[in-house]
Amino acid sequence: MFTTSRGISIVLAFAISALTLAFLSLLDEATTTILLVAGVLSFALSFILTNITLEFLIFREISKIYMVLDKIQKKDLSLVGKKRQKPSISPLKNLNSTINSYALAKDKEIETLQENATFRKEFIADISHELKTPIFAASGYIHTLLDGAVEDEAVRYKFLERAAKSLNALDNLVGDLLTLNRMENRVVKFHLETFDLKDLILEVIEQLENKAEKRDVTVRFYFDKAKKYHITADKDKIFRVCQNLISNAIKYNNEGGEVNVDLKAEKKKVHLSVKDNGKGIPEEDVKRIFERFYRVDKSRSREGGGTGLGLAIAKHILEGHNSKIKVESVLGKGSTFSFSLPEAKS
Repeated sequence: MFTTSRGISIVLAFAISALTLAFLSLLDEATTTILLVAGVLSFALSFILTNITLEFLIFREISKIYMVLDKIQKKDLSLVGKKRQKPSISPLKNLNSTINSYALAKDKEIETLQENATFRKEFIADISHELKTPIFAASGYIHTLLDGAVEDEAVRYKFLERAAKSLNALDNLVGDLLTLNRMENRVVKFHLETFDLKDLILEVIEQLENKAEKRDVTVRFYFDKAKKYHITADKDKIFRVCQNLISNAIKYNNEGGEVNVDLKAEKKKVHLSVKDNGKGIPEEDVKRIFERFYRVDKSRSREGGGTGLGLAIAKHILEGHNSKIKVESVLGKGSTFSFSLPEAKS
């Protein structure tokens, strides 16, 4: 009886009614009728007010708190914090709201930690795999030479060249990892200068001309010859971004495909897009292509070289210029990568 709001209310109402009657009985004017009416009224009002107070401000909120704690213990946060609670005069209701917020915050924190743990596992597995390839290749060639092949001059030079190529790939991988790590920790300095983005892209295309010819890929560059495309940025880093985007468009295109590089200047911004007509990227992979070592086609992961860090580095470079890289892709039709940078002030 004394564990419910109604039982406690009855006891308190009797106590208040008794005190009221005891006080009124001291008055000479108090008649039996007055005492009876006063006793009934004081009992009824005390019961109603006490019951409402206990039920709505205490017992019901305590019940909700127990329910929330039980759900937290069972790791079921499906209903926790769904409804946004307004400030209340009840401290228990405010406590319930605080517990809800705390539970949701902890749940998000746990999710983040789990995601980070998964990312670390994947990263360690990926980097181990990426490092093993050039190390084992170089080691295999060198051990073959040590086992006697060094006496054959033709084989010796051939294997030494292959070993050197593998070690160069390893050096590039380590260099890209260090660059990406510095960018993520924001310790890379950007050396800004004003230059014409059109001239930079022409230089990139010229550098990749042999690569395009080997795959029979045609690279077309569209721009307005009468316009200037001046931007203020880190020239070397923007060169690396453009080089990566155009190189990927050639590498992952179909044999005999096309790459369209489109440069526009409008609304005080310079827009660059690189479009290919290759296989495209599956929708579930689009959001992950900027992760370290993430490759869409695992079977062709090392075709044409590359460290698997190019897009991740490009993303951080553009973020350092207060820009974002965008990607649109249709499976079987190709992909378009684009970004924008502010025009240089004249």
